This record gives sequence, C-alpha cells and structure tokens, in this order.
Amino acid sequence: MSTPTRYPLQWPEGWKRMQSYQRKTATFSRQGKALTVFDGVQRVLDELQRLGVHQDDVVVSTNLQTRLDGLPRSNQARPGDPGVCVYWRKSINEPMRCMAVDRYDEVQDNLAAVAATLEAMRSIERHGGAAILDRAFTGFAALPAPVGGKRDWWTVLELQSTASQAEIREAFNRLAREHHPDRGGTDERMAEIIRARDEALSK
Repeated sequence: MSTPTRYPLQWPEGWKRMQSYQRKTATFSRQGKALTVFDGVQRVLDELQRLGVHQDDVVVSTNLQTRLDGLPRSNQARPGDPGVCVYWRKSINEPMRCMAVDRYDEVQDNLAAVAATLEAMRSIERHGGAAILDRAFTGFAALPAPVGGKRDWWTVLELQSTASQAEIREAFNRLAREHHPDRGGTDERMAEIIRARDEALSK
C-alpha cells in the first residue's frame, strides 16, 4: 500500500470506529502525572524498537499536526477525533502492519493503548517464539486503500457506515470548521469532506 498520511488521521480499511459517546477516560500516566502526546508517541516507538522496527519505518497517524520529524506535535487543542493509527514494517520487503485505537478521549491515551497492546504482543515472542508472534501479527496487516486512493465516506467523516443523516451532517459541520481553507485547511481535504457528505446523504 502507499505510505499512510501522518495528518490527518488515516483510519485503516476494515477497522470499526467507536462513536464519541462510547469513548472513555483512560488511566495511563507517567510518574503519577497525565501523559503528554510526546509520552504516548515515545511509548509506541519504544515498543516497536523492541520488536526490531526502526523509527524511520513507523508512521503515527493522528488528527494532530506534525513536527518537522513527522511525529504528532504536543500542546495542541484536543481534536474532535482522538483516534490514532500506527503503521509499521520491519523492512521494505515485509507487508505494512497497522494498529488503530480510538477507545479513549485523548490522543495520548490512545497512543499509550497501542503501546500497551504491542507490549502484550511481545510477550508472545518471549513465551511462544517468533513464528507464533508472526502469526499473531498477520491480523494486523494493513489493507490497501480503495482503488484510486478514494476513501469511503464513513472513513472521511470519522463515522460508522451505519451513521444516521443527523450524525452525517453533524460530522460534516465539525470537520468543515476544522479543515476549512480559511482556517488553515487545504482545498483538497475540504473537497474530500464535501464529497463524503454528498455520497453519504445520497444513500
């Protein structure tokens, strides 16, 4: 598949989304203090490094704007969609893997959840060997994007495919405010949001 976007969030094909009312407040912390985005990113990178994955082969995709090194920047307002997706591969010859979490209401906590899951996966390698770990990770293979690179409307609008018309309109209004070119968004992103809304409401 082509390289996923770091910003905005590129949610993987085939992964279900949680509605905002289903999200929870997490209890992750660092030395008794609330996590920062930097902390969450570092936890993910550390766990992947322990799996033999170099940082250059990792894409952290969120709705936070990025630093010059491509990683999410701290000290930003909480995005409307705090979901995260981490893409990685050990080498150019291996398939891209991904892990996505939107269970919690803060980006940093969803990143910490990815890191905790990766840590649990590493225990498989310790106790069952590399072959079993490879089998376990098979389910995390990143599926290719739709033909032509066009994303499904529910992915663009950060909804489930069963969303009501009211939810579609609410999501459109929120995303249009966030990504309007007058507010620093791009014409391409705004056009994608409009196309997704029109497609969703025509169903």
